Amino acid sequence: MVRTVKKPEERRNEIVKAARKLFQTYDYNKVTMQNLMESLNIAKGTIYHYFKSKQELLEAVVEDIVDDEFNRKNALLQSESMRDLPAIEKLKIFITDNAARDGDEQILDSLHHPENAEMHTRQLGRYIVKLAPLYAIVFEQGCQERVFKVKHPLEVAEMVLAGAQFLTDVGFYPWTEGQ
Repeated sequence: MVRTVKKPEERRNEIVKAARKLFQTYDYNKVTMQNLMESLNIAKGTIYHYFKSKQELLEAVVEDIVDDEFNRKNALLQSESMRDLPAIEKLKIFITDNAARDGDEQILDSLHHPENAEMHTRQLGRYIVKLAPLYAIVFEQGCQERVFKVKHPLEVAEMVLAGAQFLTDVGFYPWTEGQ
């Protein structure tokens, strides 16, 4: 095997992207670190240099998904089509715009396994902290338009995101058919 030297951040991102693709294609529990090594044609030590375990790698993949969600929503907020909309319309679009990439739902479902409960909670916190400032911009606009009356837009955004996540994530609250 010819050794290819890459910058550490570039190599780490390459591993995360490859793992994300494997986790999208196959169930997380069926993917092995060996599968990842073979797909990237890298040595075992290279992967374990960046990630101590497959669970740590899953956490990095979920962080990548959250980063993509932030980037998508930020681009949406800055887009020409959103620029002149009232805050209520922006909020509706933000709330209904949960188009996870194909396969990401399967990855996120991996967080529902009991052994990943702590990671699931950390990732929810990361999601809220990362995306709440975007929602806060919309709440601030709503205050200027006098459709919202909140003293702390960021905290309101955090509560809205936390509540929505709790209500819609079956890993936290498993709704039954009649509820």
